[in-house]
Amino acid sequence: MNNLLEVKNVTKKFGNFTALNNVSITVPKNSIFGLLGPNGAGKTTLIRIINQITMPDSGEVFLDGEPLKNEDVQYIGYLPEERGLYKNMKVGEQAIYLAMLKGMSKKEAKENLKYWFDKFDIASWWNKKINELSKGQAQKVQFVITVMHKPKLLIFDEVFSGLDPINANLIRDEILELRDKGTTIIFSTHRMESVEELCDHIALIDHSNKILEGNLIDIKKEFKTNTFEVGLNSDNNDALEKEIKDKFSTSKASFKSLENDLKL
Repeated sequence: MNNLLEVKNVTKKFGNFTALNNVSITVPKNSIFGLLGPNGAGKTTLIRIINQITMPDSGEVFLDGEPLKNEDVQYIGYLPEERGLYKNMKVGEQAIYLAMLKGMSKKEAKENLKYWFDKFDIASWWNKKINELSKGQAQKVQFVITVMHKPKLLIFDEVFSGLDPINANLIRDEILELRDKGTTIIFSTHRMESVEELCDHIALIDHSNKILEGNLIDIKKEFKTNTFEVGLNSDNNDALEKEIKDKFSTSKASFKSLENDLKL
């Protein structure tokens, strides 16, 4: 079995609104799978079905080749976009409590938490309440709580939201290391640049439907013809380049001069 998770023909409606329309995805083992789409596309509904927070109207979900069961919650770690820590509870107490809900003993939870708190240099936060931490600090704590029981499948929903660049890079490196150690990861986002940086496979969901799915490299090759190079003729390429950058928002754009033309 080369796939850890299979979602087959899942449909979910809320009243007259169809949140997911016959959606299927296949998540290979030891991969980072990007779940890409705009806000409201259906990504979070699909994630909630995988976590058994809500149930599909039709379709099936398989984990490691077997139909998803209630007890499979211990094999899944989920970091939701709506962060959900108890604000008036101490960090250490809360982490141990949530670890035990995932089936860990108190002793094992303390050992795993010590490893992660030392790694993130946050041991001094153990007796602090969540409401005493900044948003970014609380997010680091929730990341640790999500991964500490060593789940087979990790699901991150907009994991970089609210993080400064330094902590975003820290979390990114940890995600890659977890993948390299054998964890399978679903990475949900609407930011294509994050997907390109991290993911091996992707699925694109829009208006409740899966639009495409596959290996990221293969998909980029298939749609390579949709990349365009724009040329501008100028006597002063440096000044033109500065003016373009000042007036327009550019992402991962490169500028090169060919004779008197500026290629963007």
